[in-house]
Amino acid sequence: MQYKIVFSDIDGTLLNHDRVLSPATISTIKNLKDKLPFILISARMPAAMRHLQGDLDINEQPIICYNGGLILVNGKAVSSTEIPINTLEKLCDFNKTMNCHLSLYHSDEWYVPQYDQWAAREENNTKVKPEIKSNTDILSSWKKDNKGAHKIMAMGDEAHIDEIKNFLSQNFPDQLHLYRSKSTYLEIANKEVSKLTAIKFLLKNHFNLSPEESVAFGDNYNDVEMIKGVGMGVAVGNARKEVLEVANIVTQSGKEDGVANSLKELFKINIQD
Repeated sequence: MQYKIVFSDIDGTLLNHDRVLSPATISTIKNLKDKLPFILISARMPAAMRHLQGDLDINEQPIICYNGGLILVNGKAVSSTEIPINTLEKLCDFNKTMNCHLSLYHSDEWYVPQYDQWAAREENNTKVKPEIKSNTDILSSWKKDNKGAHKIMAMGDEAHIDEIKNFLSQNFPDQLHLYRSKSTYLEIANKEVSKLTAIKFLLKNHFNLSPEESVAFGDNYNDVEMIKGVGMGVAVGNARKEVLEVANIVTQSGKEDGVANSLKELFKINIQD
């Protein structure tokens, strides 16, 4: 099979130990980008992905944000799937007794109730600064504008995250996708979308290619469906067991330039030092 497009997760997959793109990764993707599209696909917001696009010189390519909740082509939303405002209100009401950190995201908007350790950690990881505004104020504003959330990030001690996960599982089993990236993190998105649904949307509507002609790289639970659903699913060496089990091949870890090494092999890229 001749592969004609590449999709790559970011955190845990494409970035090195310092959470940046290594020189080897940058040079390999720059060498590849004129031959076929290289698309970033992540749970991140657009602003946390654009600087990486710039580093890779692929600004003209679409990006898939919020695990498929938002797809941008030429900077414009071609697909947007939100969590309804009434669901947000019920979660915020439930959270009042615990006061767990709830980050609310819509497109390039990121709101935090206060600048705490959780907000600081996410800012350090994504290079984006949040706006401080209470969840109540955001809900009031979004209600007037008929907006929902592309993602909610609940962050706090493990027991509180357990309670929030149980509450959402019991009350919105068919509406929400709950992704526990760490014991202290819960990423919440609309269940209608995933990285694979977003890939299929872009392939059909923008590239006129099939999933079988696609390569995808990933490491975590939210990458399983994507890795399983494309022609060449590649797990980095540090991937979760569930990802390793469905991958066609396993490359080196993200910290060891696994994506770059695999691209060189798959597409016969020879870069002189």
